[in-house]
Amino acid sequence: MVFEIGPSRAQGGAELVASAARMLGDRVKTRVVFEFDREFSFSTHYVTQPDRIVIDLPATRFSLDPASLKGVGLFQDVRYGAMDADTARIVLTGIKPVRLSSASVMKNEDGKGYRLVLEAEATDEKVYRDLVAKQSWSRPEDENQAENASFSELLDTVKPSTEEFIIAVDAGHGGIDAGATGATTATAEKEITLAAARELVERLNRETGVRAFLTRQNDEFLSLSERVHLARKGQANLFVSLHADMLKQKDIRGATVYTISDKSSDRMAADLAQRENLSDELAGLSLPDGPSDVADILLDLTRRETQAFSIEMARSVVSSFEGQVGLINNPHRFAGFRVLQAHDIPSVLLELGFLSNPEDEKLLLDAEWRKKVADLLAVAIARYRKTAVAGGG
Repeated sequence: MVFEIGPSRAQGGAELVASAARMLGDRVKTRVVFEFDREFSFSTHYVTQPDRIVIDLPATRFSLDPASLKGVGLFQDVRYGAMDADTARIVLTGIKPVRLSSASVMKNEDGKGYRLVLEAEATDEKVYRDLVAKQSWSRPEDENQAENASFSELLDTVKPSTEEFIIAVDAGHGGIDAGATGATTATAEKEITLAAARELVERLNRETGVRAFLTRQNDEFLSLSERVHLARKGQANLFVSLHADMLKQKDIRGATVYTISDKSSDRMAADLAQRENLSDELAGLSLPDGPSDVADILLDLTRRETQAFSIEMARSVVSSFEGQVGLINNPHRFAGFRVLQAHDIPSVLLELGFLSNPEDEKLLLDAEWRKKVADLLAVAIARYRKTAVAGGG
């Protein structure tokens, strides 16, 4: 059963406010309740791998205590946040297949506000798969499906000749995907990456012959393939994704630059790539199947050339940071980051530092430090640009 209740916006088109939430139940039946300031409409759907229930809402401001939505009963995890300027989402991850027996918006008995009441019950694998198959909702087409096209088909998308050197600056995470959380201040990674990305774009756009743009302008969710698609649509010559993750080892600190590879350089790189690649899943998107084998040797050569340029950019960043910004041991690492998968755009992922380390966290929250990093990245990109132009990139 898929619930689709009314139109897709709150009455009057204004932002909803979610002020409280609670969960109760066991592994047979679980109730989830969200309190809102007024009546609204919503829709639900089911996704797999893992099994999740997704509730789509109009634009919503969530003022909730995260502790109120710790895993209870049938659900191991509950996430919520913006998807874009007009929509928000709640994602409930089940410990096993779960179905909604009812879902409704009810007026509170005191006449003040409304509540969304979700009644969930355990079901079996076959029933759940039938729910997924029969629902009218479907995952949007993967923007990056051109990755599996032949080289000749991709020629139509090759960027035109331009004297500008264009950089796509990607602020990691956003919206429902908050990323890591600061060890001492609980600041969300998505806020730090956006602040750093804005600083970098402003700095780069002061350079002659350079144009930089943001993949996301505000606190909105972008799928990993959308980020790549926006870089390609903007005719980017370089893609730089900014992050500030966290580790179990709180004593590790410093910046790291990652490039893509089928084989990870080390366990830490592999673990970090695995976490970053879960971004789409956290937002309630079905994960696409792995890319098919591409036999076209010309496309394979393009990928190899792009990877070589990506490595050159990573080395340039490390060289620029040395002695100026703290780096971890072996600061250039590699792993299978999906956000770095563009075959035709040199791409790097920069971990500015680790929010799990109090000293790094303090720097990441310092506007002057972020400005310094932007200056050093501008130097690194200028050095890389000379190499890329000389090499035909």
